Amino acid sequence: MFTTDDHRFMAQALCLAERGLYSASPNPRVGCVIVREGQVVGEGWHERAGTPHAEVHALQQAGEEARGATVYVTLEPCSHHGRTPPCADALIAADVARVVAAMRDPNPQVAGQGMARLEQAGIKVEIGLMEQQARELNIGFVSRMTRGRPWVRLKAAASLDGKTALNNGVSKWITGPAARADVQHWRARSCAILTGVGTVLADDPQMNVREIATSRQPLRVIADSRLTTPHSAKILAGENTLIACAIDDAAKIQGLCSAGAEVLVLSGSDGRVDLPHLLQVLAEREVNELMIEAGATLNGALLNAGLVDEIVLYLAPILLGDAARGLFALPELQQMDQRKNLIVQDVRLVGQDIRVMARV
Repeated sequence: MFTTDDHRFMAQALCLAERGLYSASPNPRVGCVIVREGQVVGEGWHERAGTPHAEVHALQQAGEEARGATVYVTLEPCSHHGRTPPCADALIAADVARVVAAMRDPNPQVAGQGMARLEQAGIKVEIGLMEQQARELNIGFVSRMTRGRPWVRLKAAASLDGKTALNNGVSKWITGPAARADVQHWRARSCAILTGVGTVLADDPQMNVREIATSRQPLRVIADSRLTTPHSAKILAGENTLIACAIDDAAKIQGLCSAGAEVLVLSGSDGRVDLPHLLQVLAEREVNELMIEAGATLNGALLNAGLVDEIVLYLAPILLGDAARGLFALPELQQMDQRKNLIVQDVRLVGQDIRVMARV
């Protein structure tokens, strides 16, 4: 049984892990607290790939005080040589007495081996404390490791009658400044942002993180089956843009590459971009969380293909009428059992807009 103190120190480790929300990817967000005789003697968190892990920072701070101490860590210590040495070995060398981990590492290279190595060294090991909170913090990493695709979070803004733009395409601005600022948080924690060429042509968006201090920008991805993205599009600036298409047109591909994009031909059987294949490719490129900021066509295609995990919907206190554009281009339903069911996770006001978070 875990004690009240165990919960308190693990909660502290989770708060530390959250500091890597915008920077740790593609690695998991991990926090560590080392406690000896009821006092914190070391703490750390993982900032970015290639830098020391949370346990190493905490051990360095604790020094000799780590001997005989209890270590609270939000993810099973690694047991393999990646960009850095195994944390399990560092804990063994420090002669800690007990390790409490929130969850097992879903990475097949670890998957229980870290905890097993600690137990073999005579260290008491316990796992599962505040596991749900730890999984939520690393929901994209877990998805990539267990499903071979990113966690897909679809963001949309609509009027109370479910419209995203006027019939003529005008959509600025449906929501208020507070909601638009809130979107930057979701962008900053994402490894990549996916949009459709229709949105690029209509709005010429940058799809980058603004107003939030971050050490990295997400990869911008465009689903553009016929390669009609203009070479002057703002989204191509910065050489951090991937275009997925469905035609192998050498001239068009060369033109877009010269404009700063990388182009991949991922043709599906319907002559459009193969979306499941695209998600697989993004996972292979270590994309944990993928944010969708697109129009009704791409939104509907992803939802209909079962590729959306979560929806973040901002509802503005306005009405745009029947002729305005909708949220999802989906086939007509003939029966109620064909509907898409959602589980609402959170509802709150963001400025004057309502933010609804739901999972499919």
